[in-house]
Amino acid sequence: MKERDTVFIYSPQFQQYKFHQAHPFNQLRVKLTYDLLTEMKAIKPSDVVSPRAATKEELSLIHDKKYIEAVELAGNGQLDNEKALNFGIGTEDTPIFPNMHEASSLLVGGTLTAVDYVMEGKANHAANFGGGLHHGFRGKASGFCIYNDSSVAIKYIQKKYDAKVLYIDTDAHHGDGVQWAFYDDPTVCTLSIHETGRYLFPGTGNVTERGSGKGYGFSFNIPLDAFTEDESWLNAYRQSITEVANYFKPDVIITQNGTDAHYYDPLTHLSASMAIYHEIPKLAHEIAHTYCDGRWIAVGGGGYDIWRVVPRAWGLVWLEMNNIPIPESLPLAWLNKWQQKSPVPLPTSWYDAKDLYEPIPRKLEIEEKNAITVSKALYPIRQNDTN
Repeated sequence: MKERDTVFIYSPQFQQYKFHQAHPFNQLRVKLTYDLLTEMKAIKPSDVVSPRAATKEELSLIHDKKYIEAVELAGNGQLDNEKALNFGIGTEDTPIFPNMHEASSLLVGGTLTAVDYVMEGKANHAANFGGGLHHGFRGKASGFCIYNDSSVAIKYIQKKYDAKVLYIDTDAHHGDGVQWAFYDDPTVCTLSIHETGRYLFPGTGNVTERGSGKGYGFSFNIPLDAFTEDESWLNAYRQSITEVANYFKPDVIITQNGTDAHYYDPLTHLSASMAIYHEIPKLAHEIAHTYCDGRWIAVGGGGYDIWRVVPRAWGLVWLEMNNIPIPESLPLAWLNKWQQKSPVPLPTSWYDAKDLYEPIPRKLEIEEKNAITVSKALYPIRQNDTN
């Protein structure tokens, strides 16, 4: 018997991961999500678990010790600019900010806290929306990400629990840091559904990136065309997650829940609505119970419309984890509280209006191109099934 079904990893200190006021990465979105769920009484104090900070030893499961030292020095104002740039910090994307090592370690520790609750059987599911920083590399920061909490968590799971991990990334940006960390590892399967790198950072995530050595065949990428809409996006998601999970048969799944595939997102070029965020956690939940005895860890990720998109999308993950029916409207108390601070009108419904944007001129062409991409990505699995 589980102590509880689901835990929500949260701390007000997540707000300390902050580059500067004008930077697009804004952890206020975690607070907005927490507050939304609290106002609708979908989250109780007993559901909330405080994160711990990851130790340097845990960080070094993925990150080079010299890099960890550099991050710590930078956060204390003791690293010169030239050395900082060699580690990807002090850039426009990843500026230096005070105590950046401590703030980053807490996000990683939040995901490790989620891992222990799930893997020790204290909960079926765990959510840490402060995590999901999937671009961080062994010795370099990248794309707003200093430490890669998902990669550290996967190594931690391997070392402590000896389990097979399926990592599912639905961020609009390719989950490059996690993919490359396990590119030659057959006990970790990565699936990333993202906007093609033709127009978008980090420029990787091609169908041909399938793994190397013993890990060949355990890396899957679905690069979708710019301006992809709901139906095409969901077709790609449903086919890929279903077939990859059946092929790999994981012991636990980690889902990275970037919300920047939404039409409102200012940094990407996809045209999805809230409809996909209603479906993403449903199928992940089903996969977790079909293959993993319910073991499901959800982390955050990208998402730069922090007012209209992120709280609803992450809120839907929590509602699905707990089998809570989705109400018709967002709570009035939440809307009243945050509207005065929001630069845009807040949505009142969990769904978007049908006329969210003008019709996409290349709709049919985009759908056909995406269908071919999915077929190419899943060809090895399908070919194996026919033999």
